[in-house]
Amino acid sequence: MEDQDRLAHATLLDVEADVRYWEDAVVDGVVDDDGTLIPGREGDCWKMRIDLASGHIENWPEGKRAEIHYKICDQGEYWLSDTAGTRIAKWRGHYVPDGFLCHDGGFDGGDYIIMNVSGDGTIEGYTKPRIDRDRWLIL
Repeated sequence: MEDQDRLAHATLLDVEADVRYWEDAVVDGVVDDDGTLIPGREGDCWKMRIDLASGHIENWPEGKRAEIHYKICDQGEYWLSDTAGTRIAKWRGHYVPDGFLCHDGGFDGGDYIIMNVSGDGTIEGYTKPRIDRDRWLIL
């Protein structure tokens, strides 16, 4: 299958990001000082899967809200996956993927994941990002 055809099957974004300061999130109105309130934390890593069409985070607990402003410092890995969860491509860059994980009015996140997550697990203000083939390594 051609690379562009494979990318056309991408429906999910898998994120594994080492968070520098867990306290840079507010969960249900409480500063998450030690990272115990945020869904998806595994050790020092924040793992989540986002539906690219809707901006919905899989397995997000119903009713939980979060304001996230995580500094990643080149310690993240990001993959595009198909509906079965098979990884199709890996982000080539060291920074957080532009347009995928920064939703605060057009700011490119650089080292940051910036988003607000509503109580239904959807990223507020989300728009489906354009996939630039040159920025992803086809697997």
